[in-house]
Amino acid sequence: MNSYIQNLVSLYTSHANAEFAEWSKKYMKNQFPFLGIRTPIRRKVTKQFVKEHGVPSNENLEKVIQILWDMPEREYQRAALDLIEMKKKSLRPSDMTWLEKLLVTKSWWDTIDVLSPHIMGYLFQTYPELISRYPDRWIESENIWLQRSAILYQLFYRGKMDDERLFRYILRRAGSNEFFVQKAIGWVLREYAKTRPDSVKNFVARRHELKPLSRREALKHFDNNK
Repeated sequence: MNSYIQNLVSLYTSHANAEFAEWSKKYMKNQFPFLGIRTPIRRKVTKQFVKEHGVPSNENLEKVIQILWDMPEREYQRAALDLIEMKKKSLRPSDMTWLEKLLVTKSWWDTIDVLSPHIMGYLFQTYPELISRYPDRWIESENIWLQRSAILYQLFYRGKMDDERLFRYILRRAGSNEFFVQKAIGWVLREYAKTRPDSVKNFVARRHELKPLSRREALKHFDNNK
């Protein structure tokens, strides 16, 4: 373990809270162990760490992220995501090789919902040629986290949304019985409705194959659905 990681581990460990760690583990359905650092504290601690130690160089970023991703406590994966976000403008298409692996390793909603709309979403806007190679393939995967990633990468695109592709992805997985896929469909439609409400209303009205959860989430903020 290099000194950069050692310093971060030392800092995080000093803020560990066993009681909150147990609560966090239960909240996340016992998927991961935790140090027990509350999110506002963790963000403050990470900001302090970066101020003192900087962010990894482009050459070292993948290695640092992989070490953090392999560590058992969930806070380290979240630290990795923080570092990637800080470096995302320096990411290049070649970085998708290792970034994609993060989607299918230690996968849960808390990592996917940062990686897909914030990291992948930025890369796909910057390098649109990647879309046919990645999300077009993910939506066909049997891995629910890749499906969710394909659906959510445009979450914050607003007026730049490729709605033909979005609706096609949604219809491909509209019949899914997976909660996290149904929820993603509803979430992205609800967010897009802030920009194109009529388009979303019409889509939902026409598509009876949408699951009740997806439909309910999509229309949550419309007056006639309250």
